[in-house]
Amino acid sequence: MIPPTRLDYVEFYANKLKEDHSFFKSQKRLIESQLQASSSLFRNKFGSGDDFKIKARKYLKGIGLI
Repeated sequence: MIPPTRLDYVEFYANKLKEDHSFFKSQKRLIESQLQASSSLFRNKFGSGDDFKIKARKYLKGIGLI
């Protein structure tokens, strides 16, 4: 038996989405929820507007990412 590859999983997932529209809707809800949570997290951490860019850059420099 050949072990499944990542491409096999991608193909399986794509076929599942084609067959079952409720699966697509639940995935969409999950992604939107994660996006909203991330947005809220960063807004709380760095503020909004021009302050956001300044605070985010300062933070990223502090941890060595820029």
